[in-house]
Amino acid sequence: MPSAPYGSPDAPELSIIIPAWNEERRLPRTLERIADYLRRSGRDAEILVVNDGSTDATAQVARQYDRSLNLRVLDNPGNRGKGYSVRHGMLAARGRHWLFTDADLSAPIEELDKLMAELRAGADIAIGSRSRSDLIRLHQSPWRELAGRVFNRLVFLILGLRFRDTQCGFKLFCADSSIWIFSRQRITRWGFDPELLYLARRRGLRVVEVPVVWSHAEGAKIRMVRDSLRMFSEILAIRWHALLGHYRSPVAEAVVALPAKSAASISSPPKG
Repeated sequence: MPSAPYGSPDAPELSIIIPAWNEERRLPRTLERIADYLRRSGRDAEILVVNDGSTDATAQVARQYDRSLNLRVLDNPGNRGKGYSVRHGMLAARGRHWLFTDADLSAPIEELDKLMAELRAGADIAIGSRSRSDLIRLHQSPWRELAGRVFNRLVFLILGLRFRDTQCGFKLFCADSSIWIFSRQRITRWGFDPELLYLARRRGLRVVEVPVVWSHAEGAKIRMVRDSLRMFSEILAIRWHALLGHYRSPVAEAVVALPAKSAASISSPPKG
């Protein structure tokens, strides 16, 4: 049975968005772990698997999963990137809180409790962070960890964002305050996380960084040299969009994706 529309009194507490590209092998285990967590925690939730033009059986695996789950599969028009997938899922979500998590569950779904506690304490957004080495169960290669530190330094220098880890794929958003952000998101590939955080600051939202348990999973899709250069160019693109005033209005395709959302929430100006 589909969950209630966004904004209704019967909307689920939580929407879990999983961007997925060629994840037919890892997805069943991930869905099982999430389903088990939802049963144990009693959370009212929907799951949205966003199929990013997979060439394997990702979409079929998701659609054939346990029908007792409140699960939907969304298909991108081709391979559009992780950022596009996350935005697609968020703007189709019906829950009062929106979590996006990587398909490999590098951060265990149980870590959601830490993020949810911050939202209940007044935060608008809680982002998982790999900033505490004692919580890292399996590290990335030294080169990848160095690249991550360099990237976050560039994010600080160019965008002024003071976070130790912007790229952890485990972030929780309060739906009401985050519609504005996702309707303006323009970066569609790996560099979308800093853009979301930049827009959150522009909107005047409270963002809390939360250290989480994390393990590197084999089979990561990112390619060190090519994607690192692309992510650097995307940081510059964020600054360029801001200078040209592009963030004043929603992205056209994001507005099309929002028939059930409040137009006032999308088009209202930034705070402050």
